[in-house]
Amino acid sequence: MIGFSPEFQITNEGMADSAPAPPPPSPNHLVPPVPVPAPPLPTEPAFTFPRRPPIRVTSEFDSDSSVFFHKISCKFLDKVAKLKFSFQNHTNGDIIEPQVSFISKHLSIHYDVEDQNALLKASIEVGPRLQLRAVHDVKAQQGELSMVANLVDPGYTLELSSMVPSVGMPRATLKFPLGEVSVEERAEEELKPTLSINGILKGQSLNGVYTAQFKDEDLKLRYAYKDDEMSFIPSISLPSNALSFAFKRRFGLSDKLSYLYNFDSNFWSAVYKRTYGKDLKFKAGYDSEVRLGWASLWVGDEGDKAKTAPMKMKVQFMLQVPQDDIKSSALMFRVKKRWDI
Repeated sequence: MIGFSPEFQITNEGMADSAPAPPPPSPNHLVPPVPVPAPPLPTEPAFTFPRRPPIRVTSEFDSDSSVFFHKISCKFLDKVAKLKFSFQNHTNGDIIEPQVSFISKHLSIHYDVEDQNALLKASIEVGPRLQLRAVHDVKAQQGELSMVANLVDPGYTLELSSMVPSVGMPRATLKFPLGEVSVEERAEEELKPTLSINGILKGQSLNGVYTAQFKDEDLKLRYAYKDDEMSFIPSISLPSNALSFAFKRRFGLSDKLSYLYNFDSNFWSAVYKRTYGKDLKFKAGYDSEVRLGWASLWVGDEGDKAKTAPMKMKVQFMLQVPQDDIKSSALMFRVKKRWDI
């Protein structure tokens, strides 16, 4: 019996391991990649419907008057013009004071449905520094024409306006950086027409702003001093010599106290305000003239529009407590909500 020797087995395994490996494929014989076809270009339809402009709906309810106020508006023609429809309705569903308005830069039309009357406003730029304005009440057949001229300095403006039909000399108003002055003719029964001068002048002095407001024979002088923590505002009216002063004190960034006192009547009022962020405000105060204390809570910025409030909604709660009849205290609220459709 002939057996296989271990050397022969090892020799065969070594020969198997030493077999030459196949050569790598030549790059000249590689299969070219299959080109991917480009996606077809989208074809535009022959006709497209114009995109609907966004519609804004604003509703407001006042519990004191129990009246809803609604406003529906939309901008079109690339936001060049706006169409607005507004009306009020009571809790019983009656619609009152419906109005339709068309508003643009140079022309505005306000139509009162109940009165069947329209108020037209128009303006046109005659030149870079001259503008003409017109207002016309269709039902009353009355209006006003105005010419506004910007002088060489941008802070100076001259305006001439006259009623239509004309009833006298036009009113002239000169506006300048320190205030404005108006001169117009005033007609009184059985007296000759006289000139009436009205105006307001402002200036700075002693880290404050002083204001002089005059109308016919009345003059009101006011001085306002204000820094980061305090405001002091005395004022006097002549010739009645009615003197009053207002004082405001800020305690930090969120607390503020205001006080007003009238020396001629001894009436005074005080208001405390505290803010919690931008969208929450608490106010409480007292008015001695009407003998009424009150407290108010605002959800949403009090002086801003509903579109900047959370959920585009503003809510106000107010509690009024009469000093002479506490039992007749009333809790009122006001809600304003906006929808963008």
